[in-house]
Amino acid sequence: MNEIIFFGDNQKPKIIKNRQEGLTKPIQFKFENENENENEKQIKQISTSDFSTIFLFKNGKAIEYLSENDSYQKPEKIQIEENIQKVSVGKQNEAILTIEGNVFAKGRYINSKRFINISSLIKNKKDRIIEDIVSGSDSIYLLTSNQNVYGIVSNEYGELGFDSQTLFKAEKPVLMMKNVSKIFSGNNSRHVFLLNSNQELFGCGYNEQGQLGLGESRKEEKIYKLTQIQSIPNGKIIDIKCALYHSIMLIENENENPKRKLYSCGYSQFNGLGKNDGDTYKFTEIKSSLFENDDDDILEISVGFSHTLILTRKGKLIGFGYNEYGQLGTGDMKIQSIPIQIELPKLRFNENISNYNIYCGSFKSFLYSSPSFSNLEEDLIKLFERKEFCDISFKTENGEIIEAHKLILKYRLNQNQIEKLQEIISNKSIKESNQIFEMIYSNNSKINPILYSEIKEIINSNEKIEETMKRIYLNENENEKDFIIERKEKQYKFPKLILIMRSELYRRMLLSVTNDKSNKVTDYSELSNKSFQIIEYWIYSNQIKEEIKITQGIINEIEKGIDYFQLNQTNPNLFDLLINKFNNQNQKKENCLIF
Repeated sequence: MNEIIFFGDNQKPKIIKNRQEGLTKPIQFKFENENENENEKQIKQISTSDFSTIFLFKNGKAIEYLSENDSYQKPEKIQIEENIQKVSVGKQNEAILTIEGNVFAKGRYINSKRFINISSLIKNKKDRIIEDIVSGSDSIYLLTSNQNVYGIVSNEYGELGFDSQTLFKAEKPVLMMKNVSKIFSGNNSRHVFLLNSNQELFGCGYNEQGQLGLGESRKEEKIYKLTQIQSIPNGKIIDIKCALYHSIMLIENENENPKRKLYSCGYSQFNGLGKNDGDTYKFTEIKSSLFENDDDDILEISVGFSHTLILTRKGKLIGFGYNEYGQLGTGDMKIQSIPIQIELPKLRFNENISNYNIYCGSFKSFLYSSPSFSNLEEDLIKLFERKEFCDISFKTENGEIIEAHKLILKYRLNQNQIEKLQEIISNKSIKESNQIFEMIYSNNSKINPILYSEIKEIINSNEKIEETMKRIYLNENENEKDFIIERKEKQYKFPKLILIMRSELYRRMLLSVTNDKSNKVTDYSELSNKSFQIIEYWIYSNQIKEEIKITQGIINEIEKGIDYFQLNQTNPNLFDLLINKFNNQNQKKENCLIF
């Protein structure tokens, strides 16, 4: 089950019944009838603003709490036929991105009480596959697979990059900018930042308090045209969170200590800038000993109306800003002008804080665990991106080199088609080539359907990744299974590639710098061979063999084994698979396990 911690405004919408309006201390949040919804325990994302809160689950479904009045209302399931990939809630608009690349939206500024497809309204049909969505207060931004950004709905403050006297509201998505890698806005924000592939930052929209960071001379109320932000600190922009009156920027610089630093600009009245210097019209560093240690730098930031939460790599939760509803979780409603550490209840996944996310609504906050229930497809993509144990290379049209893994290509491509792949890559850009490999590794044609049409004849396009992995499992080729795990009674052979992809324990072991060149290790875990074999098969397939009989003892053993091997817990989660199989095998018995 996921862990969700909640604090702040419990009225718009009211999501915890029988509790006061303002919850000043973090408390555990639980869904109603939680035992009836096994899949709804695996949280992927939470998004909330003034009048709605959406919980997105790993199974691609979502539920929504709405605020029609101050009373508690049960959540409603969002009725979208396609699996949902991301949700984004603005002040009075809600947007949903599906796996297929479609965007559905509803709300006051969309003029619809039900979700309608807004990506289909894009005039250029080649831009109708959407990669990302970001909501502003009254606007919605769409990033296409061609890296173009479109905006829709409100342009009252120039937040779509047009003069509001010419275009006050966009009924259909309008093209704002090309060659964009990231969009930054916020659920209360009437301004937006766009980052291009050259790490150049542009912004437009509401700027009366200097929230675009343009400098002292650019403090006019509205910036209608996308304008380059010149006065930004050196380093890589990791994230920008936008509130109504200010902006917070996270910058990473490998040559500095700490590597990650926090900057703010805009209005200081609600103490959202994290310092006591007054208003600032360009991005200025926020200093604090709480996150200036390079061993515990900033992992994630989130911003509400005028409060900020920071999560560090070692699990500190830090906050500052407006606190009228207790949204900082400090136990009181005092405004905090500078960063302070927030005391949290004991966390289940505290040993791996990277599994946590933070999200600030206008006046409420969430901290939630989202364990790595990634799909096998996502694990393979990560393997390609990390380039660990790459042993084959391809040259693009500009002579740039892309590395890949022979083992994966052997099982994903038809026999003798690697040469054909090299021919295709030699005529593509580096970006197109990376997308081709991502589609080969993940079997996800939605990354770029046009490119996929060129490679579908040479790859095993109809084979699920689980089936590919099972073929690797069944192959007895000694050269492929190049690592041995010795147990008391038996040796188990694995390809190193599979182990580093699925187990953090073996990933660190195999990638560590050591003089030990042995391809063998002894397993000292207390697992029985039967439990180890269940883990072995699951590592390859995300499945449990049909004929395996599950007992309470096996469940207890494997729960410890998951921690021991630090398994990359994919969806379906191994522990949940065991529980479901145990319950199915014992459904006629009275004392069935229910989780």
